[in-house]
Amino acid sequence: MNESSAHPGSTMLQGPVWNRILLFALPVAATGMLEQLFNASDIAIVGSFAQTGRTEAVAAVGANSPIVGLLVNFFVGIALGANVVIAQAVGQRKPKTIEQAVQTSLLLAIACGLATTLIGEAVIGTGLSLMNIPANVYPHALQYMRIYLAGMPAILLYNFEASVFRSIGETKTPLLALAVSGVINVILNLFFVIVMHLSVAGVAIATVIANVTSSLILLAILLKTDTPIRLSLRDLHPSGAVAARILRIGLPAGLQSSVFAIANIIIQT
Repeated sequence: MNESSAHPGSTMLQGPVWNRILLFALPVAATGMLEQLFNASDIAIVGSFAQTGRTEAVAAVGANSPIVGLLVNFFVGIALGANVVIAQAVGQRKPKTIEQAVQTSLLLAIACGLATTLIGEAVIGTGLSLMNIPANVYPHALQYMRIYLAGMPAILLYNFEASVFRSIGETKTPLLALAVSGVINVILNLFFVIVMHLSVAGVAIATVIANVTSSLILLAILLKTDTPIRLSLRDLHPSGAVAARILRIGLPAGLQSSVFAIANIIIQT
């Protein structure tokens, strides 16, 4: 196919502008709120159903809220870089460029997720010790964050996949995928806490499984969609230049998004 003949696959430029803006923005806002509610549901369930040490369990999960908020906001901001780069390729009607940008975005997400896991696991003990967490809460808080950090590749993959969809004006699909994983998170939280008596570890494991679920749902859709953002795994050709553009755009946005979370962490130290 000739690159210039590709259609953008988006209706964002059709119809009244204000309607388009609302249809795009409201699901994005709802998605951001749902991501933050994962940690809140963990706190609510261990506080209500943990068999022993409810106070310590709630304090442990709650102590990690600023760190979780920092990670989520930071990488949502970085994923914005992928959104911009892919949207530009879509607007230019260049299917080969779109394909390369999508592949690069998702591989970058996995690479950054693995790096965050490795670095986070190495420093989280020291980081939590600087946050004035009580001695009886610290081991539980550390356990929660170690498990949560293990799921960072899936969390980043979901956020970058969501940005890929948003590059063509599609915001409902990421929201629906996250809603499904949110329900799974609550169900697994209840199962691990009430049935398996895993308390803090249980809600952390449930959160990781839920995030893996949302990322796999979007991955499956990207592999089958008939829109320009379809993901092909047969001929991977990621680009270092594209990755650099994504980070150049996304890093400032990520830092801006995480300012309040950084402030909350500083207050606790």
